[in-house]
Amino acid sequence: MHEMSLAEGILQLIEDAARAENVQRVSAVYVEVGQLASVEVESLRFCFDVVIKDSVADGARLEIIDMPGTGWCIDCSQSVPMSDKLAGCPRCGGYRVQVTGGTEMRVRELEIE
Repeated sequence: MHEMSLAEGILQLIEDAARAENVQRVSAVYVEVGQLASVEVESLRFCFDVVIKDSVADGARLEIIDMPGTGWCIDCSQSVPMSDKLAGCPRCGGYRVQVTGGTEMRVRELEIE
């Protein structure tokens, strides 16, 4: 379950930002998760709740912002939506599609008190 290491990484970012800004408490964390990022969101939520105990983010809510998957179809020269890395182009049916977005995961915003 790599979601535990992802949650630990999020906590590290939170703690670094809180230290740099002299923040005592973080009440919410907004995280963008791409549809093609291979992240199980419910597992990430569970792991996040576990790792934030006794930290500056203890009790913070995790807000997930779903980012769509996108690709570039070489056959029809179009940017296309993607829900699976191995799916064909929804326009022409070809399989020469390069993923261009939706594989990322990043902390977008912290809500502080």
